Amino acid sequence: MVSFTTKTRRRKGSQKLIGNREPLRSDWDSSDRRWMQRALALARRGLGQASPNPTVGCVIAKEGRIIGEGWHRYSRLDHAEAVALQAAGTDSRGSTAYVTLEPCSHQGRTPPCAEALVNAGVRRVVVAMIDPNPRVSGGGIRMLQSAGIQVDAGLLQKEAVRLNEPFACHITTGRPLVVSKAGMSLDGRIATVTGDARWITSEKGRQFSQHLRLQLDAILVGVGTMLADDPELTYRGHIRKERPLLRVILDSRLRTPPTARALCVTTLEPTVIMCAPGAPDNRKKRLEEQGAEVIPVPRKGAGLDLVSVLDTLGKRQVQGLLVEGGSEVHWSFLEEKLVDKFYFIIAPIILGGKKSVPCVGGKGIESIGQAPQFRAARTFWAGPDLVLETYPSYSRSRASPWLS
Repeated sequence: MVSFTTKTRRRKGSQKLIGNREPLRSDWDSSDRRWMQRALALARRGLGQASPNPTVGCVIAKEGRIIGEGWHRYSRLDHAEAVALQAAGTDSRGSTAYVTLEPCSHQGRTPPCAEALVNAGVRRVVVAMIDPNPRVSGGGIRMLQSAGIQVDAGLLQKEAVRLNEPFACHITTGRPLVVSKAGMSLDGRIATVTGDARWITSEKGRQFSQHLRLQLDAILVGVGTMLADDPELTYRGHIRKERPLLRVILDSRLRTPPTARALCVTTLEPTVIMCAPGAPDNRKKRLEEQGAEVIPVPRKGAGLDLVSVLDTLGKRQVQGLLVEGGSEVHWSFLEEKLVDKFYFIIAPIILGGKKSVPCVGGKGIESIGQAPQFRAARTFWAGPDLVLETYPSYSRSRASPWLS
């Protein structure tokens, strides 16, 4: 995976567990932190491998050493705890398990992980974050405690929550986490006066964009981007992505040409084109003949109803949506306060020109007081490009408890 130098801005004050539950303890020792950091590192190996399940890592430690570890991949079926327990074998009796997410207590495709930990004779379980699923939240901890196992929660929870923002948002709202991304110049432009946009950001910056595509389930652009750039909208990283990236195009009047490169890509997932009711049937037929799935959604103003777009994607188990533009699409999502997270990749160049394309278009605002504001959670370098990982400051109840 691409390596990035990171600088994190820390908040003052004690952290709270998601859902505003206080941690069960805060006096963690160095070994607890070390093993949970290892569990988080294992969980990160599951990025792009676990969806629609959460990303989870587990370490089984005993007498100062790791005796088993694992992480979850959806196709492998076994959860991280089961993989770690299998590696530990009979040595797991009397051990401590470090898990980045509360062990499950319900029967799904696999037996409950909490039950497996009980049967293995684990003495103590340390949990980073509580399961955000309101139907089962806290159930795993109660099952462990009822069996006499000591449970401590809240260790490195912020890092664990960051890994599972898409899962948490989808399981609590039914809609995907919306992650916007824009590669731009120092003066906030995404294309020159002639429309040239290849490439504003560096190779490292583009590799980071692929890293985002690895983590999320779908990528979305507007028809303007399709007509201007003809992108493939594919994941081209070197780490295998378990779930194919769903390509989504917003195109009210179905102006996307049937020869578009995004329609010529052979993957297990089709290209989804969302249009307005009453879009020309002849255009719909040509696009469907090329393998596209055309879905009408209601209009809102001059465009499409973005809430309906998100609801439709949520029903397809899309947990994380990467919005890559263009500028009008970025404005539409911001105007509706639907952006959960925004990555700005800023290249050290200036494009200038009144007619060059801004990062965010739309009708704009009339006064500074109306401007959307952002909190920078992290800043880091991707080669010569500066990356800002930001969260909008507006309050939004559907996802705000889960966002860092």
